[in-house]
Amino acid sequence: MRQRSQTKLKNIKMKVLVIGAGNMGLTYAEGMAKSSLLNRRNLMIFDKSAEVITDLSKVDHFDVFDKIDHCLPQADIVFLAVKPYHTEELFKEISPMVNDEQIFVSLMAGVTIKTIQNGLGIKKVVRSMPNLPAQVGKGVTSYTAAKEVSRVELLMVRNLLDTTGESIKVKNENFIDASTGISGSGPAYVFYFMGSMLEAALKMGFSENDSKVLVSQTFEGAVELFNQHDLSPDTWMERVASKGGTTRAALDSMDDNNVKELIKEAAYAAFNRAVELGEE
Repeated sequence: MRQRSQTKLKNIKMKVLVIGAGNMGLTYAEGMAKSSLLNRRNLMIFDKSAEVITDLSKVDHFDVFDKIDHCLPQADIVFLAVKPYHTEELFKEISPMVNDEQIFVSLMAGVTIKTIQNGLGIKKVVRSMPNLPAQVGKGVTSYTAAKEVSRVELLMVRNLLDTTGESIKVKNENFIDASTGISGSGPAYVFYFMGSMLEAALKMGFSENDSKVLVSQTFEGAVELFNQHDLSPDTWMERVASKGGTTRAALDSMDDNNVKELIKEAAYAAFNRAVELGEE
């Protein structure tokens, strides 16, 4: 099994701001709020939507703001969680308020470190690629940083990212784009496979509820087996399949239809699109 560094901070005294209370921004804000790293007064969230602000104000997890100039100048670490196509507008609005000591953590797909540095006129940038299971504390976030981010600062950021699951430091931004094709888009591949199995179960006559239990427990159990033992997927498949048996018939059908290569091509399609977004 993969070993990770267990270095953790007991608390972070710096003020953290999340810009954008959409799915991912709110996920990280709630993850940080539930951790012991920050107290309430050190966590802020900003959004332009009056409706969102009203809803967030009912939750006593963080300080909520609808005016960026009331929170950004106070922040030491800033999470950028807006849609990539909003970056130009956002950078124009906030660039006069930022300073060189602030650390900016991007959760935006396809937006490069250089783009953020140039757009805001700052140097300390961490680029990350989260994924949807972060919403249930089972996310995986790959990240890399500009050279101006110190080891201590990067440790603080990593601990904040870990509040939604696990994080993996990668060598450079090429691996951020690559992880988009694996972990970032990956949950959709799993749901695609699950959807196909659900349709097959229903066609075989199972009820919707029984189909869901059969498929979801199968996935959960298989992942747990994989995580608890140092065995490859091929080894696990061999343990399930026997010559001339039912599983071997299914696996042979997938091999005959080139399913493995098609899945790899799909992952590369996501990777290539991530590269294109960065170039755009």
